[in-house]
Formats: sequence, structure tokens, C-alpha cells
Amino acid sequence: MSVKNLIAILFLPFIFLTGCSEDDTTMNSTAPQNGTLNLSLTGLEDLGSAALYEGWIMVNGSPVSTGTFSINSSGQLSKSSFDVNLNDLNNSPAFILSIEPNPDPSTDPSDNKILAGDFSGNTAALSINHSVALGTDFSSASGKYIIATPTDGEMNNELSGVWFLTLPAPPGAGLNLPALPSGWEYEGWVVVPGASGPLSTGKFTSATGSDMSAPYSGSMPGPPFPGEDLLTNAPSGFTFPTNLQNGTVVISVEPKPDNSAAPFVLKPLVGGVPSDAMDHVNYDLTNQSISNNPMGTATR
Repeated sequence: MSVKNLIAILFLPFIFLTGCSEDDTTMNSTAPQNGTLNLSLTGLEDLGSAALYEGWIMVNGSPVSTGTFSINSSGQLSKSSFDVNLNDLNNSPAFILSIEPNPDPSTDPSDNKILAGDFSGNTAALSINHSVALGTDFSSASGKYIIATPTDGEMNNELSGVWFLTLPAPPGAGLNLPALPSGWEYEGWVVVPGASGPLSTGKFTSATGSDMSAPYSGSMPGPPFPGEDLLTNAPSGFTFPTNLQNGTVVISVEPKPDNSAAPFVLKPLVGGVPSDAMDHVNYDLTNQSISNNPMGTATR
């Protein structure tokens, strides 16, 4: 074998190894890198099997999912750390948390955006009053109600209905509530003493109009405000007419569509009905929003 051929044979492994190293370096330099997004949340509830929470970051003006998770009855997240494209994560101005149907037919976020926050450095403080979420913390909400049954046309069973209005006549709106964005609506509730659970008095978006249903009222038209008489079609676990003394009246904020027949976690106004409550008398609702609003942080 000539010296020239021997040198060529000895040099081949060096060429092969050098070529592989360059390819690997090129591949590694172009492979996407992931960062970690960590969530710490309080005040959110178990959505059941029909819905999930989903996180989003904004990338060049468009939402990109960071992943879904659930929350159990103790408030624990099924997952709190998420692998996210590092470049997208580092350049995102904001984090958003939405409620999504399960299964979800869409890859876009729903209108049910419950928390959001702008990144300041590597942390975003999440709240419901961010403009991308509900846009309010409900701290300005207030309300009054009366106990009465105007839809039976008679002055009996007067302790078996609740209406969110003010007296004396002419009646006025009993609720002062901020307008809600698309994807949310208000719902009234009563907790009847001795009954099986809270009972909806109807969903509404305006305090100056009737709510969207009146399944338990009498045959007469009710006043043009949210409320309900508990007179007919009593559901299981209830007996109508009833007595709302010692009961509780609640205004909640519900996702639309609603994933549950129970009140949602957002309950800005609550009032206990006095044991000696009288009909056609105004009673106050208490604002409890600040101490009960969901909140949290997103850290990258």
C-alpha cells in the first residue's frame, strides 16, 4: 500500500467524527428550548368534570396555551408547573387564565377569562380586575332586597319571595353592579332554612330589568327587576310557599355557559335575612368581594 493511500485511510475517521460533531452542534443550536411557567393560585373552585382551567400567554398579539389543569375541593391544582417555549415565555407581556369546556372543541380561549396579569420582570400578579379578565374587583357593588310575593296578586305568603328592588314606590333598582364582559352573567340565590341547598332566583345582566326565568312565580307579572316568588313548581327538597326568615340571599357571578347548577365561587354580595324580617321592607346586602376574590401569581 502506498504512503498516500495509507494517509487517506487514517484520515477518514477524523473526517467522519468532525462531520458528526458539526451536525450535532447545528441541530442543538436550532432546537427549541423550553422554560418553566409556575402558577400559585387561591380562591378558585373545583369545576367538576365538565370544565378545566387553561393558561395562556400572549405571543405577538395572539394567545398561546400553556396547558390545562383542574382544582380539587381543597383548592389544590392538579398541575402547577408547565413547560413552555422559552422564547415565547420570555417575550410574553401577560398571562391569562380561562375556563374551558371539557372536552374543548376549540383551540382558542373562551370568553370565560377569570384571571389575568401583566408580567413585571418574571412575575405576573393575577387578578379578576385585569382588563382582559372581568375588569372589576366588585368593590363598588352594593345591594338591597325586599321579601314579598307580588306575582300571586294577593297579600299572603309574603315571606316566600325575594326581589332586588328598593321601596317606597315607585320601586327602584336594588342592585348597584358593574357591567360584565362577554362570557359572564349575574345570578340571584336564596338559601331557604331547612331546605336541601341554594335555589336560583334567576340569571340577569342588568339590575334594571327582569331576570331570564321565573319558574317558581305566580301567574301575575313581577316587577321589572331581578327576583323570584317561591310559590309553584317546587323542586325536590323544597316546599312552597316557604318562609325566608333566617335564610340567606346571594348575588353570584357565573360563567356563561355555566358549568354547574350551584353558585360559582364569585359571590360579591351576600345578606342574611333577619329572623324577624317583614315583607316590603328593604334589607341590605353585604359586599364581601375583596376578601373572597380569586388571585394568584404566574412566574417564569
